[in-house]
Order: sequence, then structure tokens, then C-alpha cells
Amino acid sequence: MTSCGSNTGTEVKGVVAIDGSSTVFPISEAVAEEYLAVQPRVRVTVGVSGTGGGFKKFLAGEIDINDASRPIEAGEVNIALEKGYEFIELPIAFDGLSIVVNNANDWVDHLSIDELHKIWQPGSTVKLWSDVRPEWPSKVIHLYGPGTDSGTFDYFTETINGKSGASRPDYTASEDDNALVRGISGDTNAMGYFGYAYYASNKDQLKLVPIDGGTGAILPTPDTINTGEYSPLSRPIFIYVRKAALSRPEVVEFTLFYVNNAGALAEEVGYIPLPDVVYERAADKVNRGVSGTAYTENDAARASDILVNE
Repeated sequence: MTSCGSNTGTEVKGVVAIDGSSTVFPISEAVAEEYLAVQPRVRVTVGVSGTGGGFKKFLAGEIDINDASRPIEAGEVNIALEKGYEFIELPIAFDGLSIVVNNANDWVDHLSIDELHKIWQPGSTVKLWSDVRPEWPSKVIHLYGPGTDSGTFDYFTETINGKSGASRPDYTASEDDNALVRGISGDTNAMGYFGYAYYASNKDQLKLVPIDGGTGAILPTPDTINTGEYSPLSRPIFIYVRKAALSRPEVVEFTLFYVNNAGALAEEVGYIPLPDVVYERAADKVNRGVSGTAYTENDAARASDILVNE
């Protein structure tokens, strides 16, 4: 259903400010580049401060759109209500949170959700690979992952450790997924996690780990993520638009361009397009100004179900 063209054919000008998730950044960057070709007088700035950092700017009125790799949280909704800010929640793609190790790692064939919990839980006593499985080497594990402002961090900790933000603190953290790629690819005993697109862009530098969520070890692929077979680490990702910003032609035009082209451009940068009907609903939300969220505080793990049945 998608095609890279203007929504009305009318030339607009101005600035659209986006910030937030490093996971969503590649899609927003691709959309911004395509939009420049059809609306050259609109400058779209795309920053990366993590989902939580982006929401802080969004709720301070500093940006028009927040990239988010998790649904908005109850506390953030309360701030929006207190300030009288309405927001429109728009899902844009599926992602499969990916567990990776260094290419030289020849012992990890898969990991279970229980093993990930054992490694990453607060107070974890796992120091060596042999602490996970006795037959693995007695070598120190070097852990890499997103910082605490990241929606990927929130989703991983809630899914693996049962509570958003619950994690051992002794790991190398960065809001920049490219920095995590560099760290893991240069460290033989490294393990880390980030969105599937960053693995897809660096396949020759990293080893992807199959995850057993209870039905056997499954690798994240476009098919297993889209079908939900790669469970429980498949999730939709979002943009949030300040409703007041849609009074500006450049913002409403860009937002409609985004949802009308998100499927094709998400696929180009390694994510999995949503069903066409979801993009049609998203455009309808923008056109009708339908604000609010379809999620509650404990819904992250079943986000895919909500998306399809909303």
C-alpha cells in the first residue's frame, strides 16, 4: 500500500523535530530522507536520546514526535494529562529483540529465557560462562546492553526479569546501538542485546543466538518475528505525535507520509512491516486526531496482540 509521495501535493515548509529511541531511529531517518525529496523546504531533525529521554523532551514540548521502542508508560501519561498534552500513538513496525555474541564464540548454541534471567537479573551471581552451563568455558562474561533511558532496556527487563528496569548494573551500557555492535564484535567473551535491525546491518560481525521461549530454540527472522513465533521477544515499535503539533501543515504532512511509507522503509532498514490495516488505522487516527494509548502499564509483553486486535 505504500509509495513515497506527498499526501496532498501541496508544498509546505518548516521544521519537524524528532527524538527518542535508537531502535526506531533508522526508520525515522529513512523516512526523513525520503520526505526531503518530496518536500525540500521541510527540515526534519532526528535525534537519539533513548525512548525515555525522548519522552522527557516530548512532554516538555521540545519535540514534535518521539520515537519509542515501547508503549508510553503510565507515569508519562500522567505527566501529559497534567500538562494538557494530547498525543497520538502510531505503531510503525515489528522488531525482534536480538541476543548476540562475538563471532569467535563457539559454545553458545542457544539460550533459554530462564538462562537470560539468571544472567541479567538484579543480584545475579553469574560471572563466568560456566556459571550458566557447566560445560561452557570458565571465562568472564562481558555484558553489553542499552542504557536505562532505552525502551529496549525497559522491554527486555520487563520480559526477562518481570519488571521494567530490573537489571544487574554491572554491564557496558550505551544508548547508541552502533556502539554496542562495536563493543561486542571486538570482545570475544561479549554478549548483549538490541533491536534486530542492528544485527541485520552487522551480520558478518556478530553471532545471533536462538532463544528458547518454551517451544524450542528460535532465531529472530522477519518471518518468526512477524508471526510471533519468536516469543516473547517480538514487539511493535512506535512514534508518538503531539496532537497540538498537527496544527502545523509540515507536521501533519510528514506524519501522514511516515505512516503511509513506514512499511516499505522499515523493511529496507531491517525491520518487519505491520499488516496494511494497521497503517490504515494509523492514518485514520492522524486524520481524525484520535489521541491516547491502547496500552496499560503491564501490557508490554502482549503488545503484539493488542496491536492486531485494537
